Amino acid sequence: MTSGTSLYEPEPRVEASVDRRAIGVLLANVGTPAAPTPKALRRYLRQFLSDTRIAEVPRWKWLPILYLFVLTTRPQRVAKLYEKIWTDEGSPLLAIGKRQVEGIERRLREAQGAGEPTFHVAIGMRYGTPSIRSALAELRNRGCTRLLFFPLFPQYSAATTASTVDMLARQLRRWRWVPELRTINSYYDDPGFLRALAASIRETWADGEPDRLVLSYHGVPKRYIDNGDPYQCQCLETTRLLVEELGIDAERVISTFQSQFGRELWIGPKTDATMRELPQAGLGNVDVACPGFSADCIETLEEIEVENRGYFEESGGERLRYIPCLNDRPDHLDALTDLILRNTREWRTLGAPAPPPASDAPPRSGVRESGSSTPTQP
Repeated sequence: MTSGTSLYEPEPRVEASVDRRAIGVLLANVGTPAAPTPKALRRYLRQFLSDTRIAEVPRWKWLPILYLFVLTTRPQRVAKLYEKIWTDEGSPLLAIGKRQVEGIERRLREAQGAGEPTFHVAIGMRYGTPSIRSALAELRNRGCTRLLFFPLFPQYSAATTASTVDMLARQLRRWRWVPELRTINSYYDDPGFLRALAASIRETWADGEPDRLVLSYHGVPKRYIDNGDPYQCQCLETTRLLVEELGIDAERVISTFQSQFGRELWIGPKTDATMRELPQAGLGNVDVACPGFSADCIETLEEIEVENRGYFEESGGERLRYIPCLNDRPDHLDALTDLILRNTREWRTLGAPAPPPASDAPPRSGVRESGSSTPTQP
């Protein structure tokens, strides 16, 4: 190695007036293609499907399939689906993500006490842009030396939460001054999240209640659950707690799993099969919500509202109402902000007299106030 070279990125020069106690909040989501075109989809799907957290298959077996078959046909088909949901603002997921950043940062600034560190919020996608790398750079340039990493996946899964943590770690390996770091790894049982979900459903039910409420979560291969992934357990717990919050009979609610890909056995029951079966059972009035998605995206706007609506109506269903994701609803942003404030309490009071012991109960599983939030329950 020659003199003057370094394995690590140099620290950016930050103005002296910048608060170096600043707290960065990095909201993370799966991602979106840059455009609804085959070229953009091929680039996006190559990155997405090359992730070993997504395809837990030996590379020698999977990569030939990916490059010779999947990436030569799937981009064209998926691009047509994205065209159906693309807006003047671009990708719905990214447009909503930007509004979430603005709303949460505003709430955090309003909650900031005298002498407390400033909050800065950015969004980074695991695949596509804006990347986790670019979001980290934004927060770093704003003087943040403390970082709360918040993957917006209510239920933990290795295919989502762990994959985003992988990318975060990969980027921080190049930093010389690594920030103090905390992670929220799930919030499937958070009271504020559940209240917002229940409120969104009740608002829809003001026009009449359905025969059944279907809660459709993203599916994963059954093998992942058998190997210890807590995802399915957390999805079913969200359903149970939401039923309690709504105050309805559990028999009126069905949990299903969507978006199966490939020939491997996935967890069920499958959403598309359920949509075909309900009308045949005389249940022609159905509402569908997706509590595993923090923002509407192709899996909700196209797969549920278009594709699965088609299955339902073709089977004789009369009315299917899709209940939008929580997106940038005020009560959703309030809940996410509360999670952030609870998980940064020590940072916000650093240097100030210790507050009296809290009288309220500690956060429930998946919501921790210090250290890593690696899952400890199935």
